[in-house]
Amino acid sequence: MAPIRVALIGLSSPSSPQATTGWAASAHLPYLLSPRGRARYQIVGLLNSSVAAAEAAIKAYNLDADPNLNHHGVVRAYASPADLAADPEVDLVVCATRVDKHYATVIESLREGKDGFVEWPLAGDPERGRELAEEVRKHGGRSKGVVGLQGLKAPVVAVVRRLLAEGRIGRVVSSELRAFGGLGDRESLPVGWEYMTQREVGGNMVTIAFAHLFDMALSALGELKPGSLKGDLHLQRPENPLKDPTGAVVRTVRSDVPDLVFVAGKWQESDITQENATLHLRLRRGQPFPGDPCVVWTINGEKGEIRIVSQDMAFIQLGPPGESHVIEVHDFETDKVEKVEAAWADWQKELPFLARGVGALYEAIADARNKGTREDYVNFDTAVKRLETVHGLLEEWVHAQ
Repeated sequence: MAPIRVALIGLSSPSSPQATTGWAASAHLPYLLSPRGRARYQIVGLLNSSVAAAEAAIKAYNLDADPNLNHHGVVRAYASPADLAADPEVDLVVCATRVDKHYATVIESLREGKDGFVEWPLAGDPERGRELAEEVRKHGGRSKGVVGLQGLKAPVVAVVRRLLAEGRIGRVVSSELRAFGGLGDRESLPVGWEYMTQREVGGNMVTIAFAHLFDMALSALGELKPGSLKGDLHLQRPENPLKDPTGAVVRTVRSDVPDLVFVAGKWQESDITQENATLHLRLRRGQPFPGDPCVVWTINGEKGEIRIVSQDMAFIQLGPPGESHVIEVHDFETDKVEKVEAAWADWQKELPFLARGVGALYEAIADARNKGTREDYVNFDTAVKRLETVHGLLEEWVHAQ
């Protein structure tokens, strides 16, 4: 099977100001340049803030050395989203820019029938997200659009789903997820993250950190009853110092984004969840109390309980670099607690930890495209539902002020 031809949007060279927050370089490129990735994909083009910036990234990452390149013999640097959309030798457009650039950089390629892999959030607001999903439906992208929510592919979710399918704890009666983090420090931000304090941009602690945790819980346990989700959001620390790489404060900005999120809802009844089983999720920005874990997630069932603890990292769908995930099952009848292991596949262990979940999404795209297997990723339609949820919570909070 011929490799899938990829054009990347937002791959910054290591010397650029965006390099410190370059998700394309840290999470996408390691898989695409691995032996496994090269067997399934080939990078044929880059769209960046300018042709010069794209050419600098091509040179910095030595992309023209790829032996699987198309007959032009070079990775092309595009001048605009329209130029990328017009290239017939691109199968998949991968967008890993800041969220407010997603819509404008991919919409024309979707209209040309190209597949799209867009990082989360899909768009800056639900309206633009719905437009992207509609273009995929109208113009026939083979993947139905893929969004970078990795929870469905996380080992911790796979373990939870297996335990529930085996009936280890009976049907779920409640689940609670308590997390700290989302933006690292409780108060300050790196200077390049100022946009996280600006709700209008669309990328912030609620739409990113909370949404990843929320989607992970739904990936494990199923969807909530429509209309059952209720939120309680707060902005505790509106003044945010911005620090340069040396730790010096450059200036202070005022945030209009909540930094404490509580939500509660009820699961739809299913084979694994009881009627009116509840979800309670709490995310507070910043560090936990010293010694406390960043995440404690409990899933309480009829016959037992699952507890997941992550000592060092809120984004447990990524899998931290250490062995800080602990998954345990308590059997009520025997009163015994069993530790359960969750592990990445061997090929994923060869990648940097940030690239493991993204690599799994690339694998699912290739399988769906080349083998006709079922979708095993969050598509654009589901991503729109997630956008509607998080933006609905934010709108309710704004109206309540």
